[in-house]
Amino acid sequence: MEINGSVAFVTGANRGLGSSYVDALLAAGASKVYAGARNPKSIRNLRACPVKLDVTSPGIVAAAAAACSDVTLLINNAGVMTSAALLAPAVEAGMRLEMEVNVYGVLAMIRAFAPILKRNGGGILVNVLSSVSLVTSPFNATYSASKHAAHAITEAARIQLRGQGTRVVGVYAGFIDTDMTAGIDAPKTSPRQVADRTLEGLRGSQDNVLADERAEYIWNNAHTNRAFLAERMQLAWDLKNT
Repeated sequence: MEINGSVAFVTGANRGLGSSYVDALLAAGASKVYAGARNPKSIRNLRACPVKLDVTSPGIVAAAAAACSDVTLLINNAGVMTSAALLAPAVEAGMRLEMEVNVYGVLAMIRAFAPILKRNGGGILVNVLSSVSLVTSPFNATYSASKHAAHAITEAARIQLRGQGTRVVGVYAGFIDTDMTAGIDAPKTSPRQVADRTLEGLRGSQDNVLADERAEYIWNNAHTNRAFLAERMQLAWDLKNT
């Protein structure tokens, strides 16, 4: 897909990776970038078109789709992470929030914008996933569960929407240097790198964009040596909890 001249919609666009997607798309020549956020006034790029969006609200999602009927590229970026272990206190509340945003929110946006993409020639639908879509981390088990589900939704959408000419792309990254990972002590990837690699993948023919070395490492082992990844996660958990 040629980014130049496209009309994009980015969810969770007010900060972090979403803000980087907005900047990268405009720098690449997108003719219009709708920037979805709960508070449209929080959108920083003055060239973007702020749109009120809460992916957990069916009414607001429907209103956004009605107002943005010229979209040719949808980037489902909005997400939350509670960093809860499976048996942590109040884990159920955190998991429900993650599922609402990371799974049902993605599904809502796909359902609302798939007809729009079809009318506009097919276009591209991008879901921002995670390396933990492919392997389960015991340190944020519920987030892993939500991203596993989002991975499945992405693959299902790819099959179902191919007939209408819509290309579906999954983006996988490790820890991205945003507010979401501020409390995590680990190597992190810049959000602009993730955005740039995504656009590079869209220009080519990639259905799966591996945005950093951690994603590449996990992708390769998830498809060849899942037992090895499980052993690594077990070791990390045991070291921290002994």
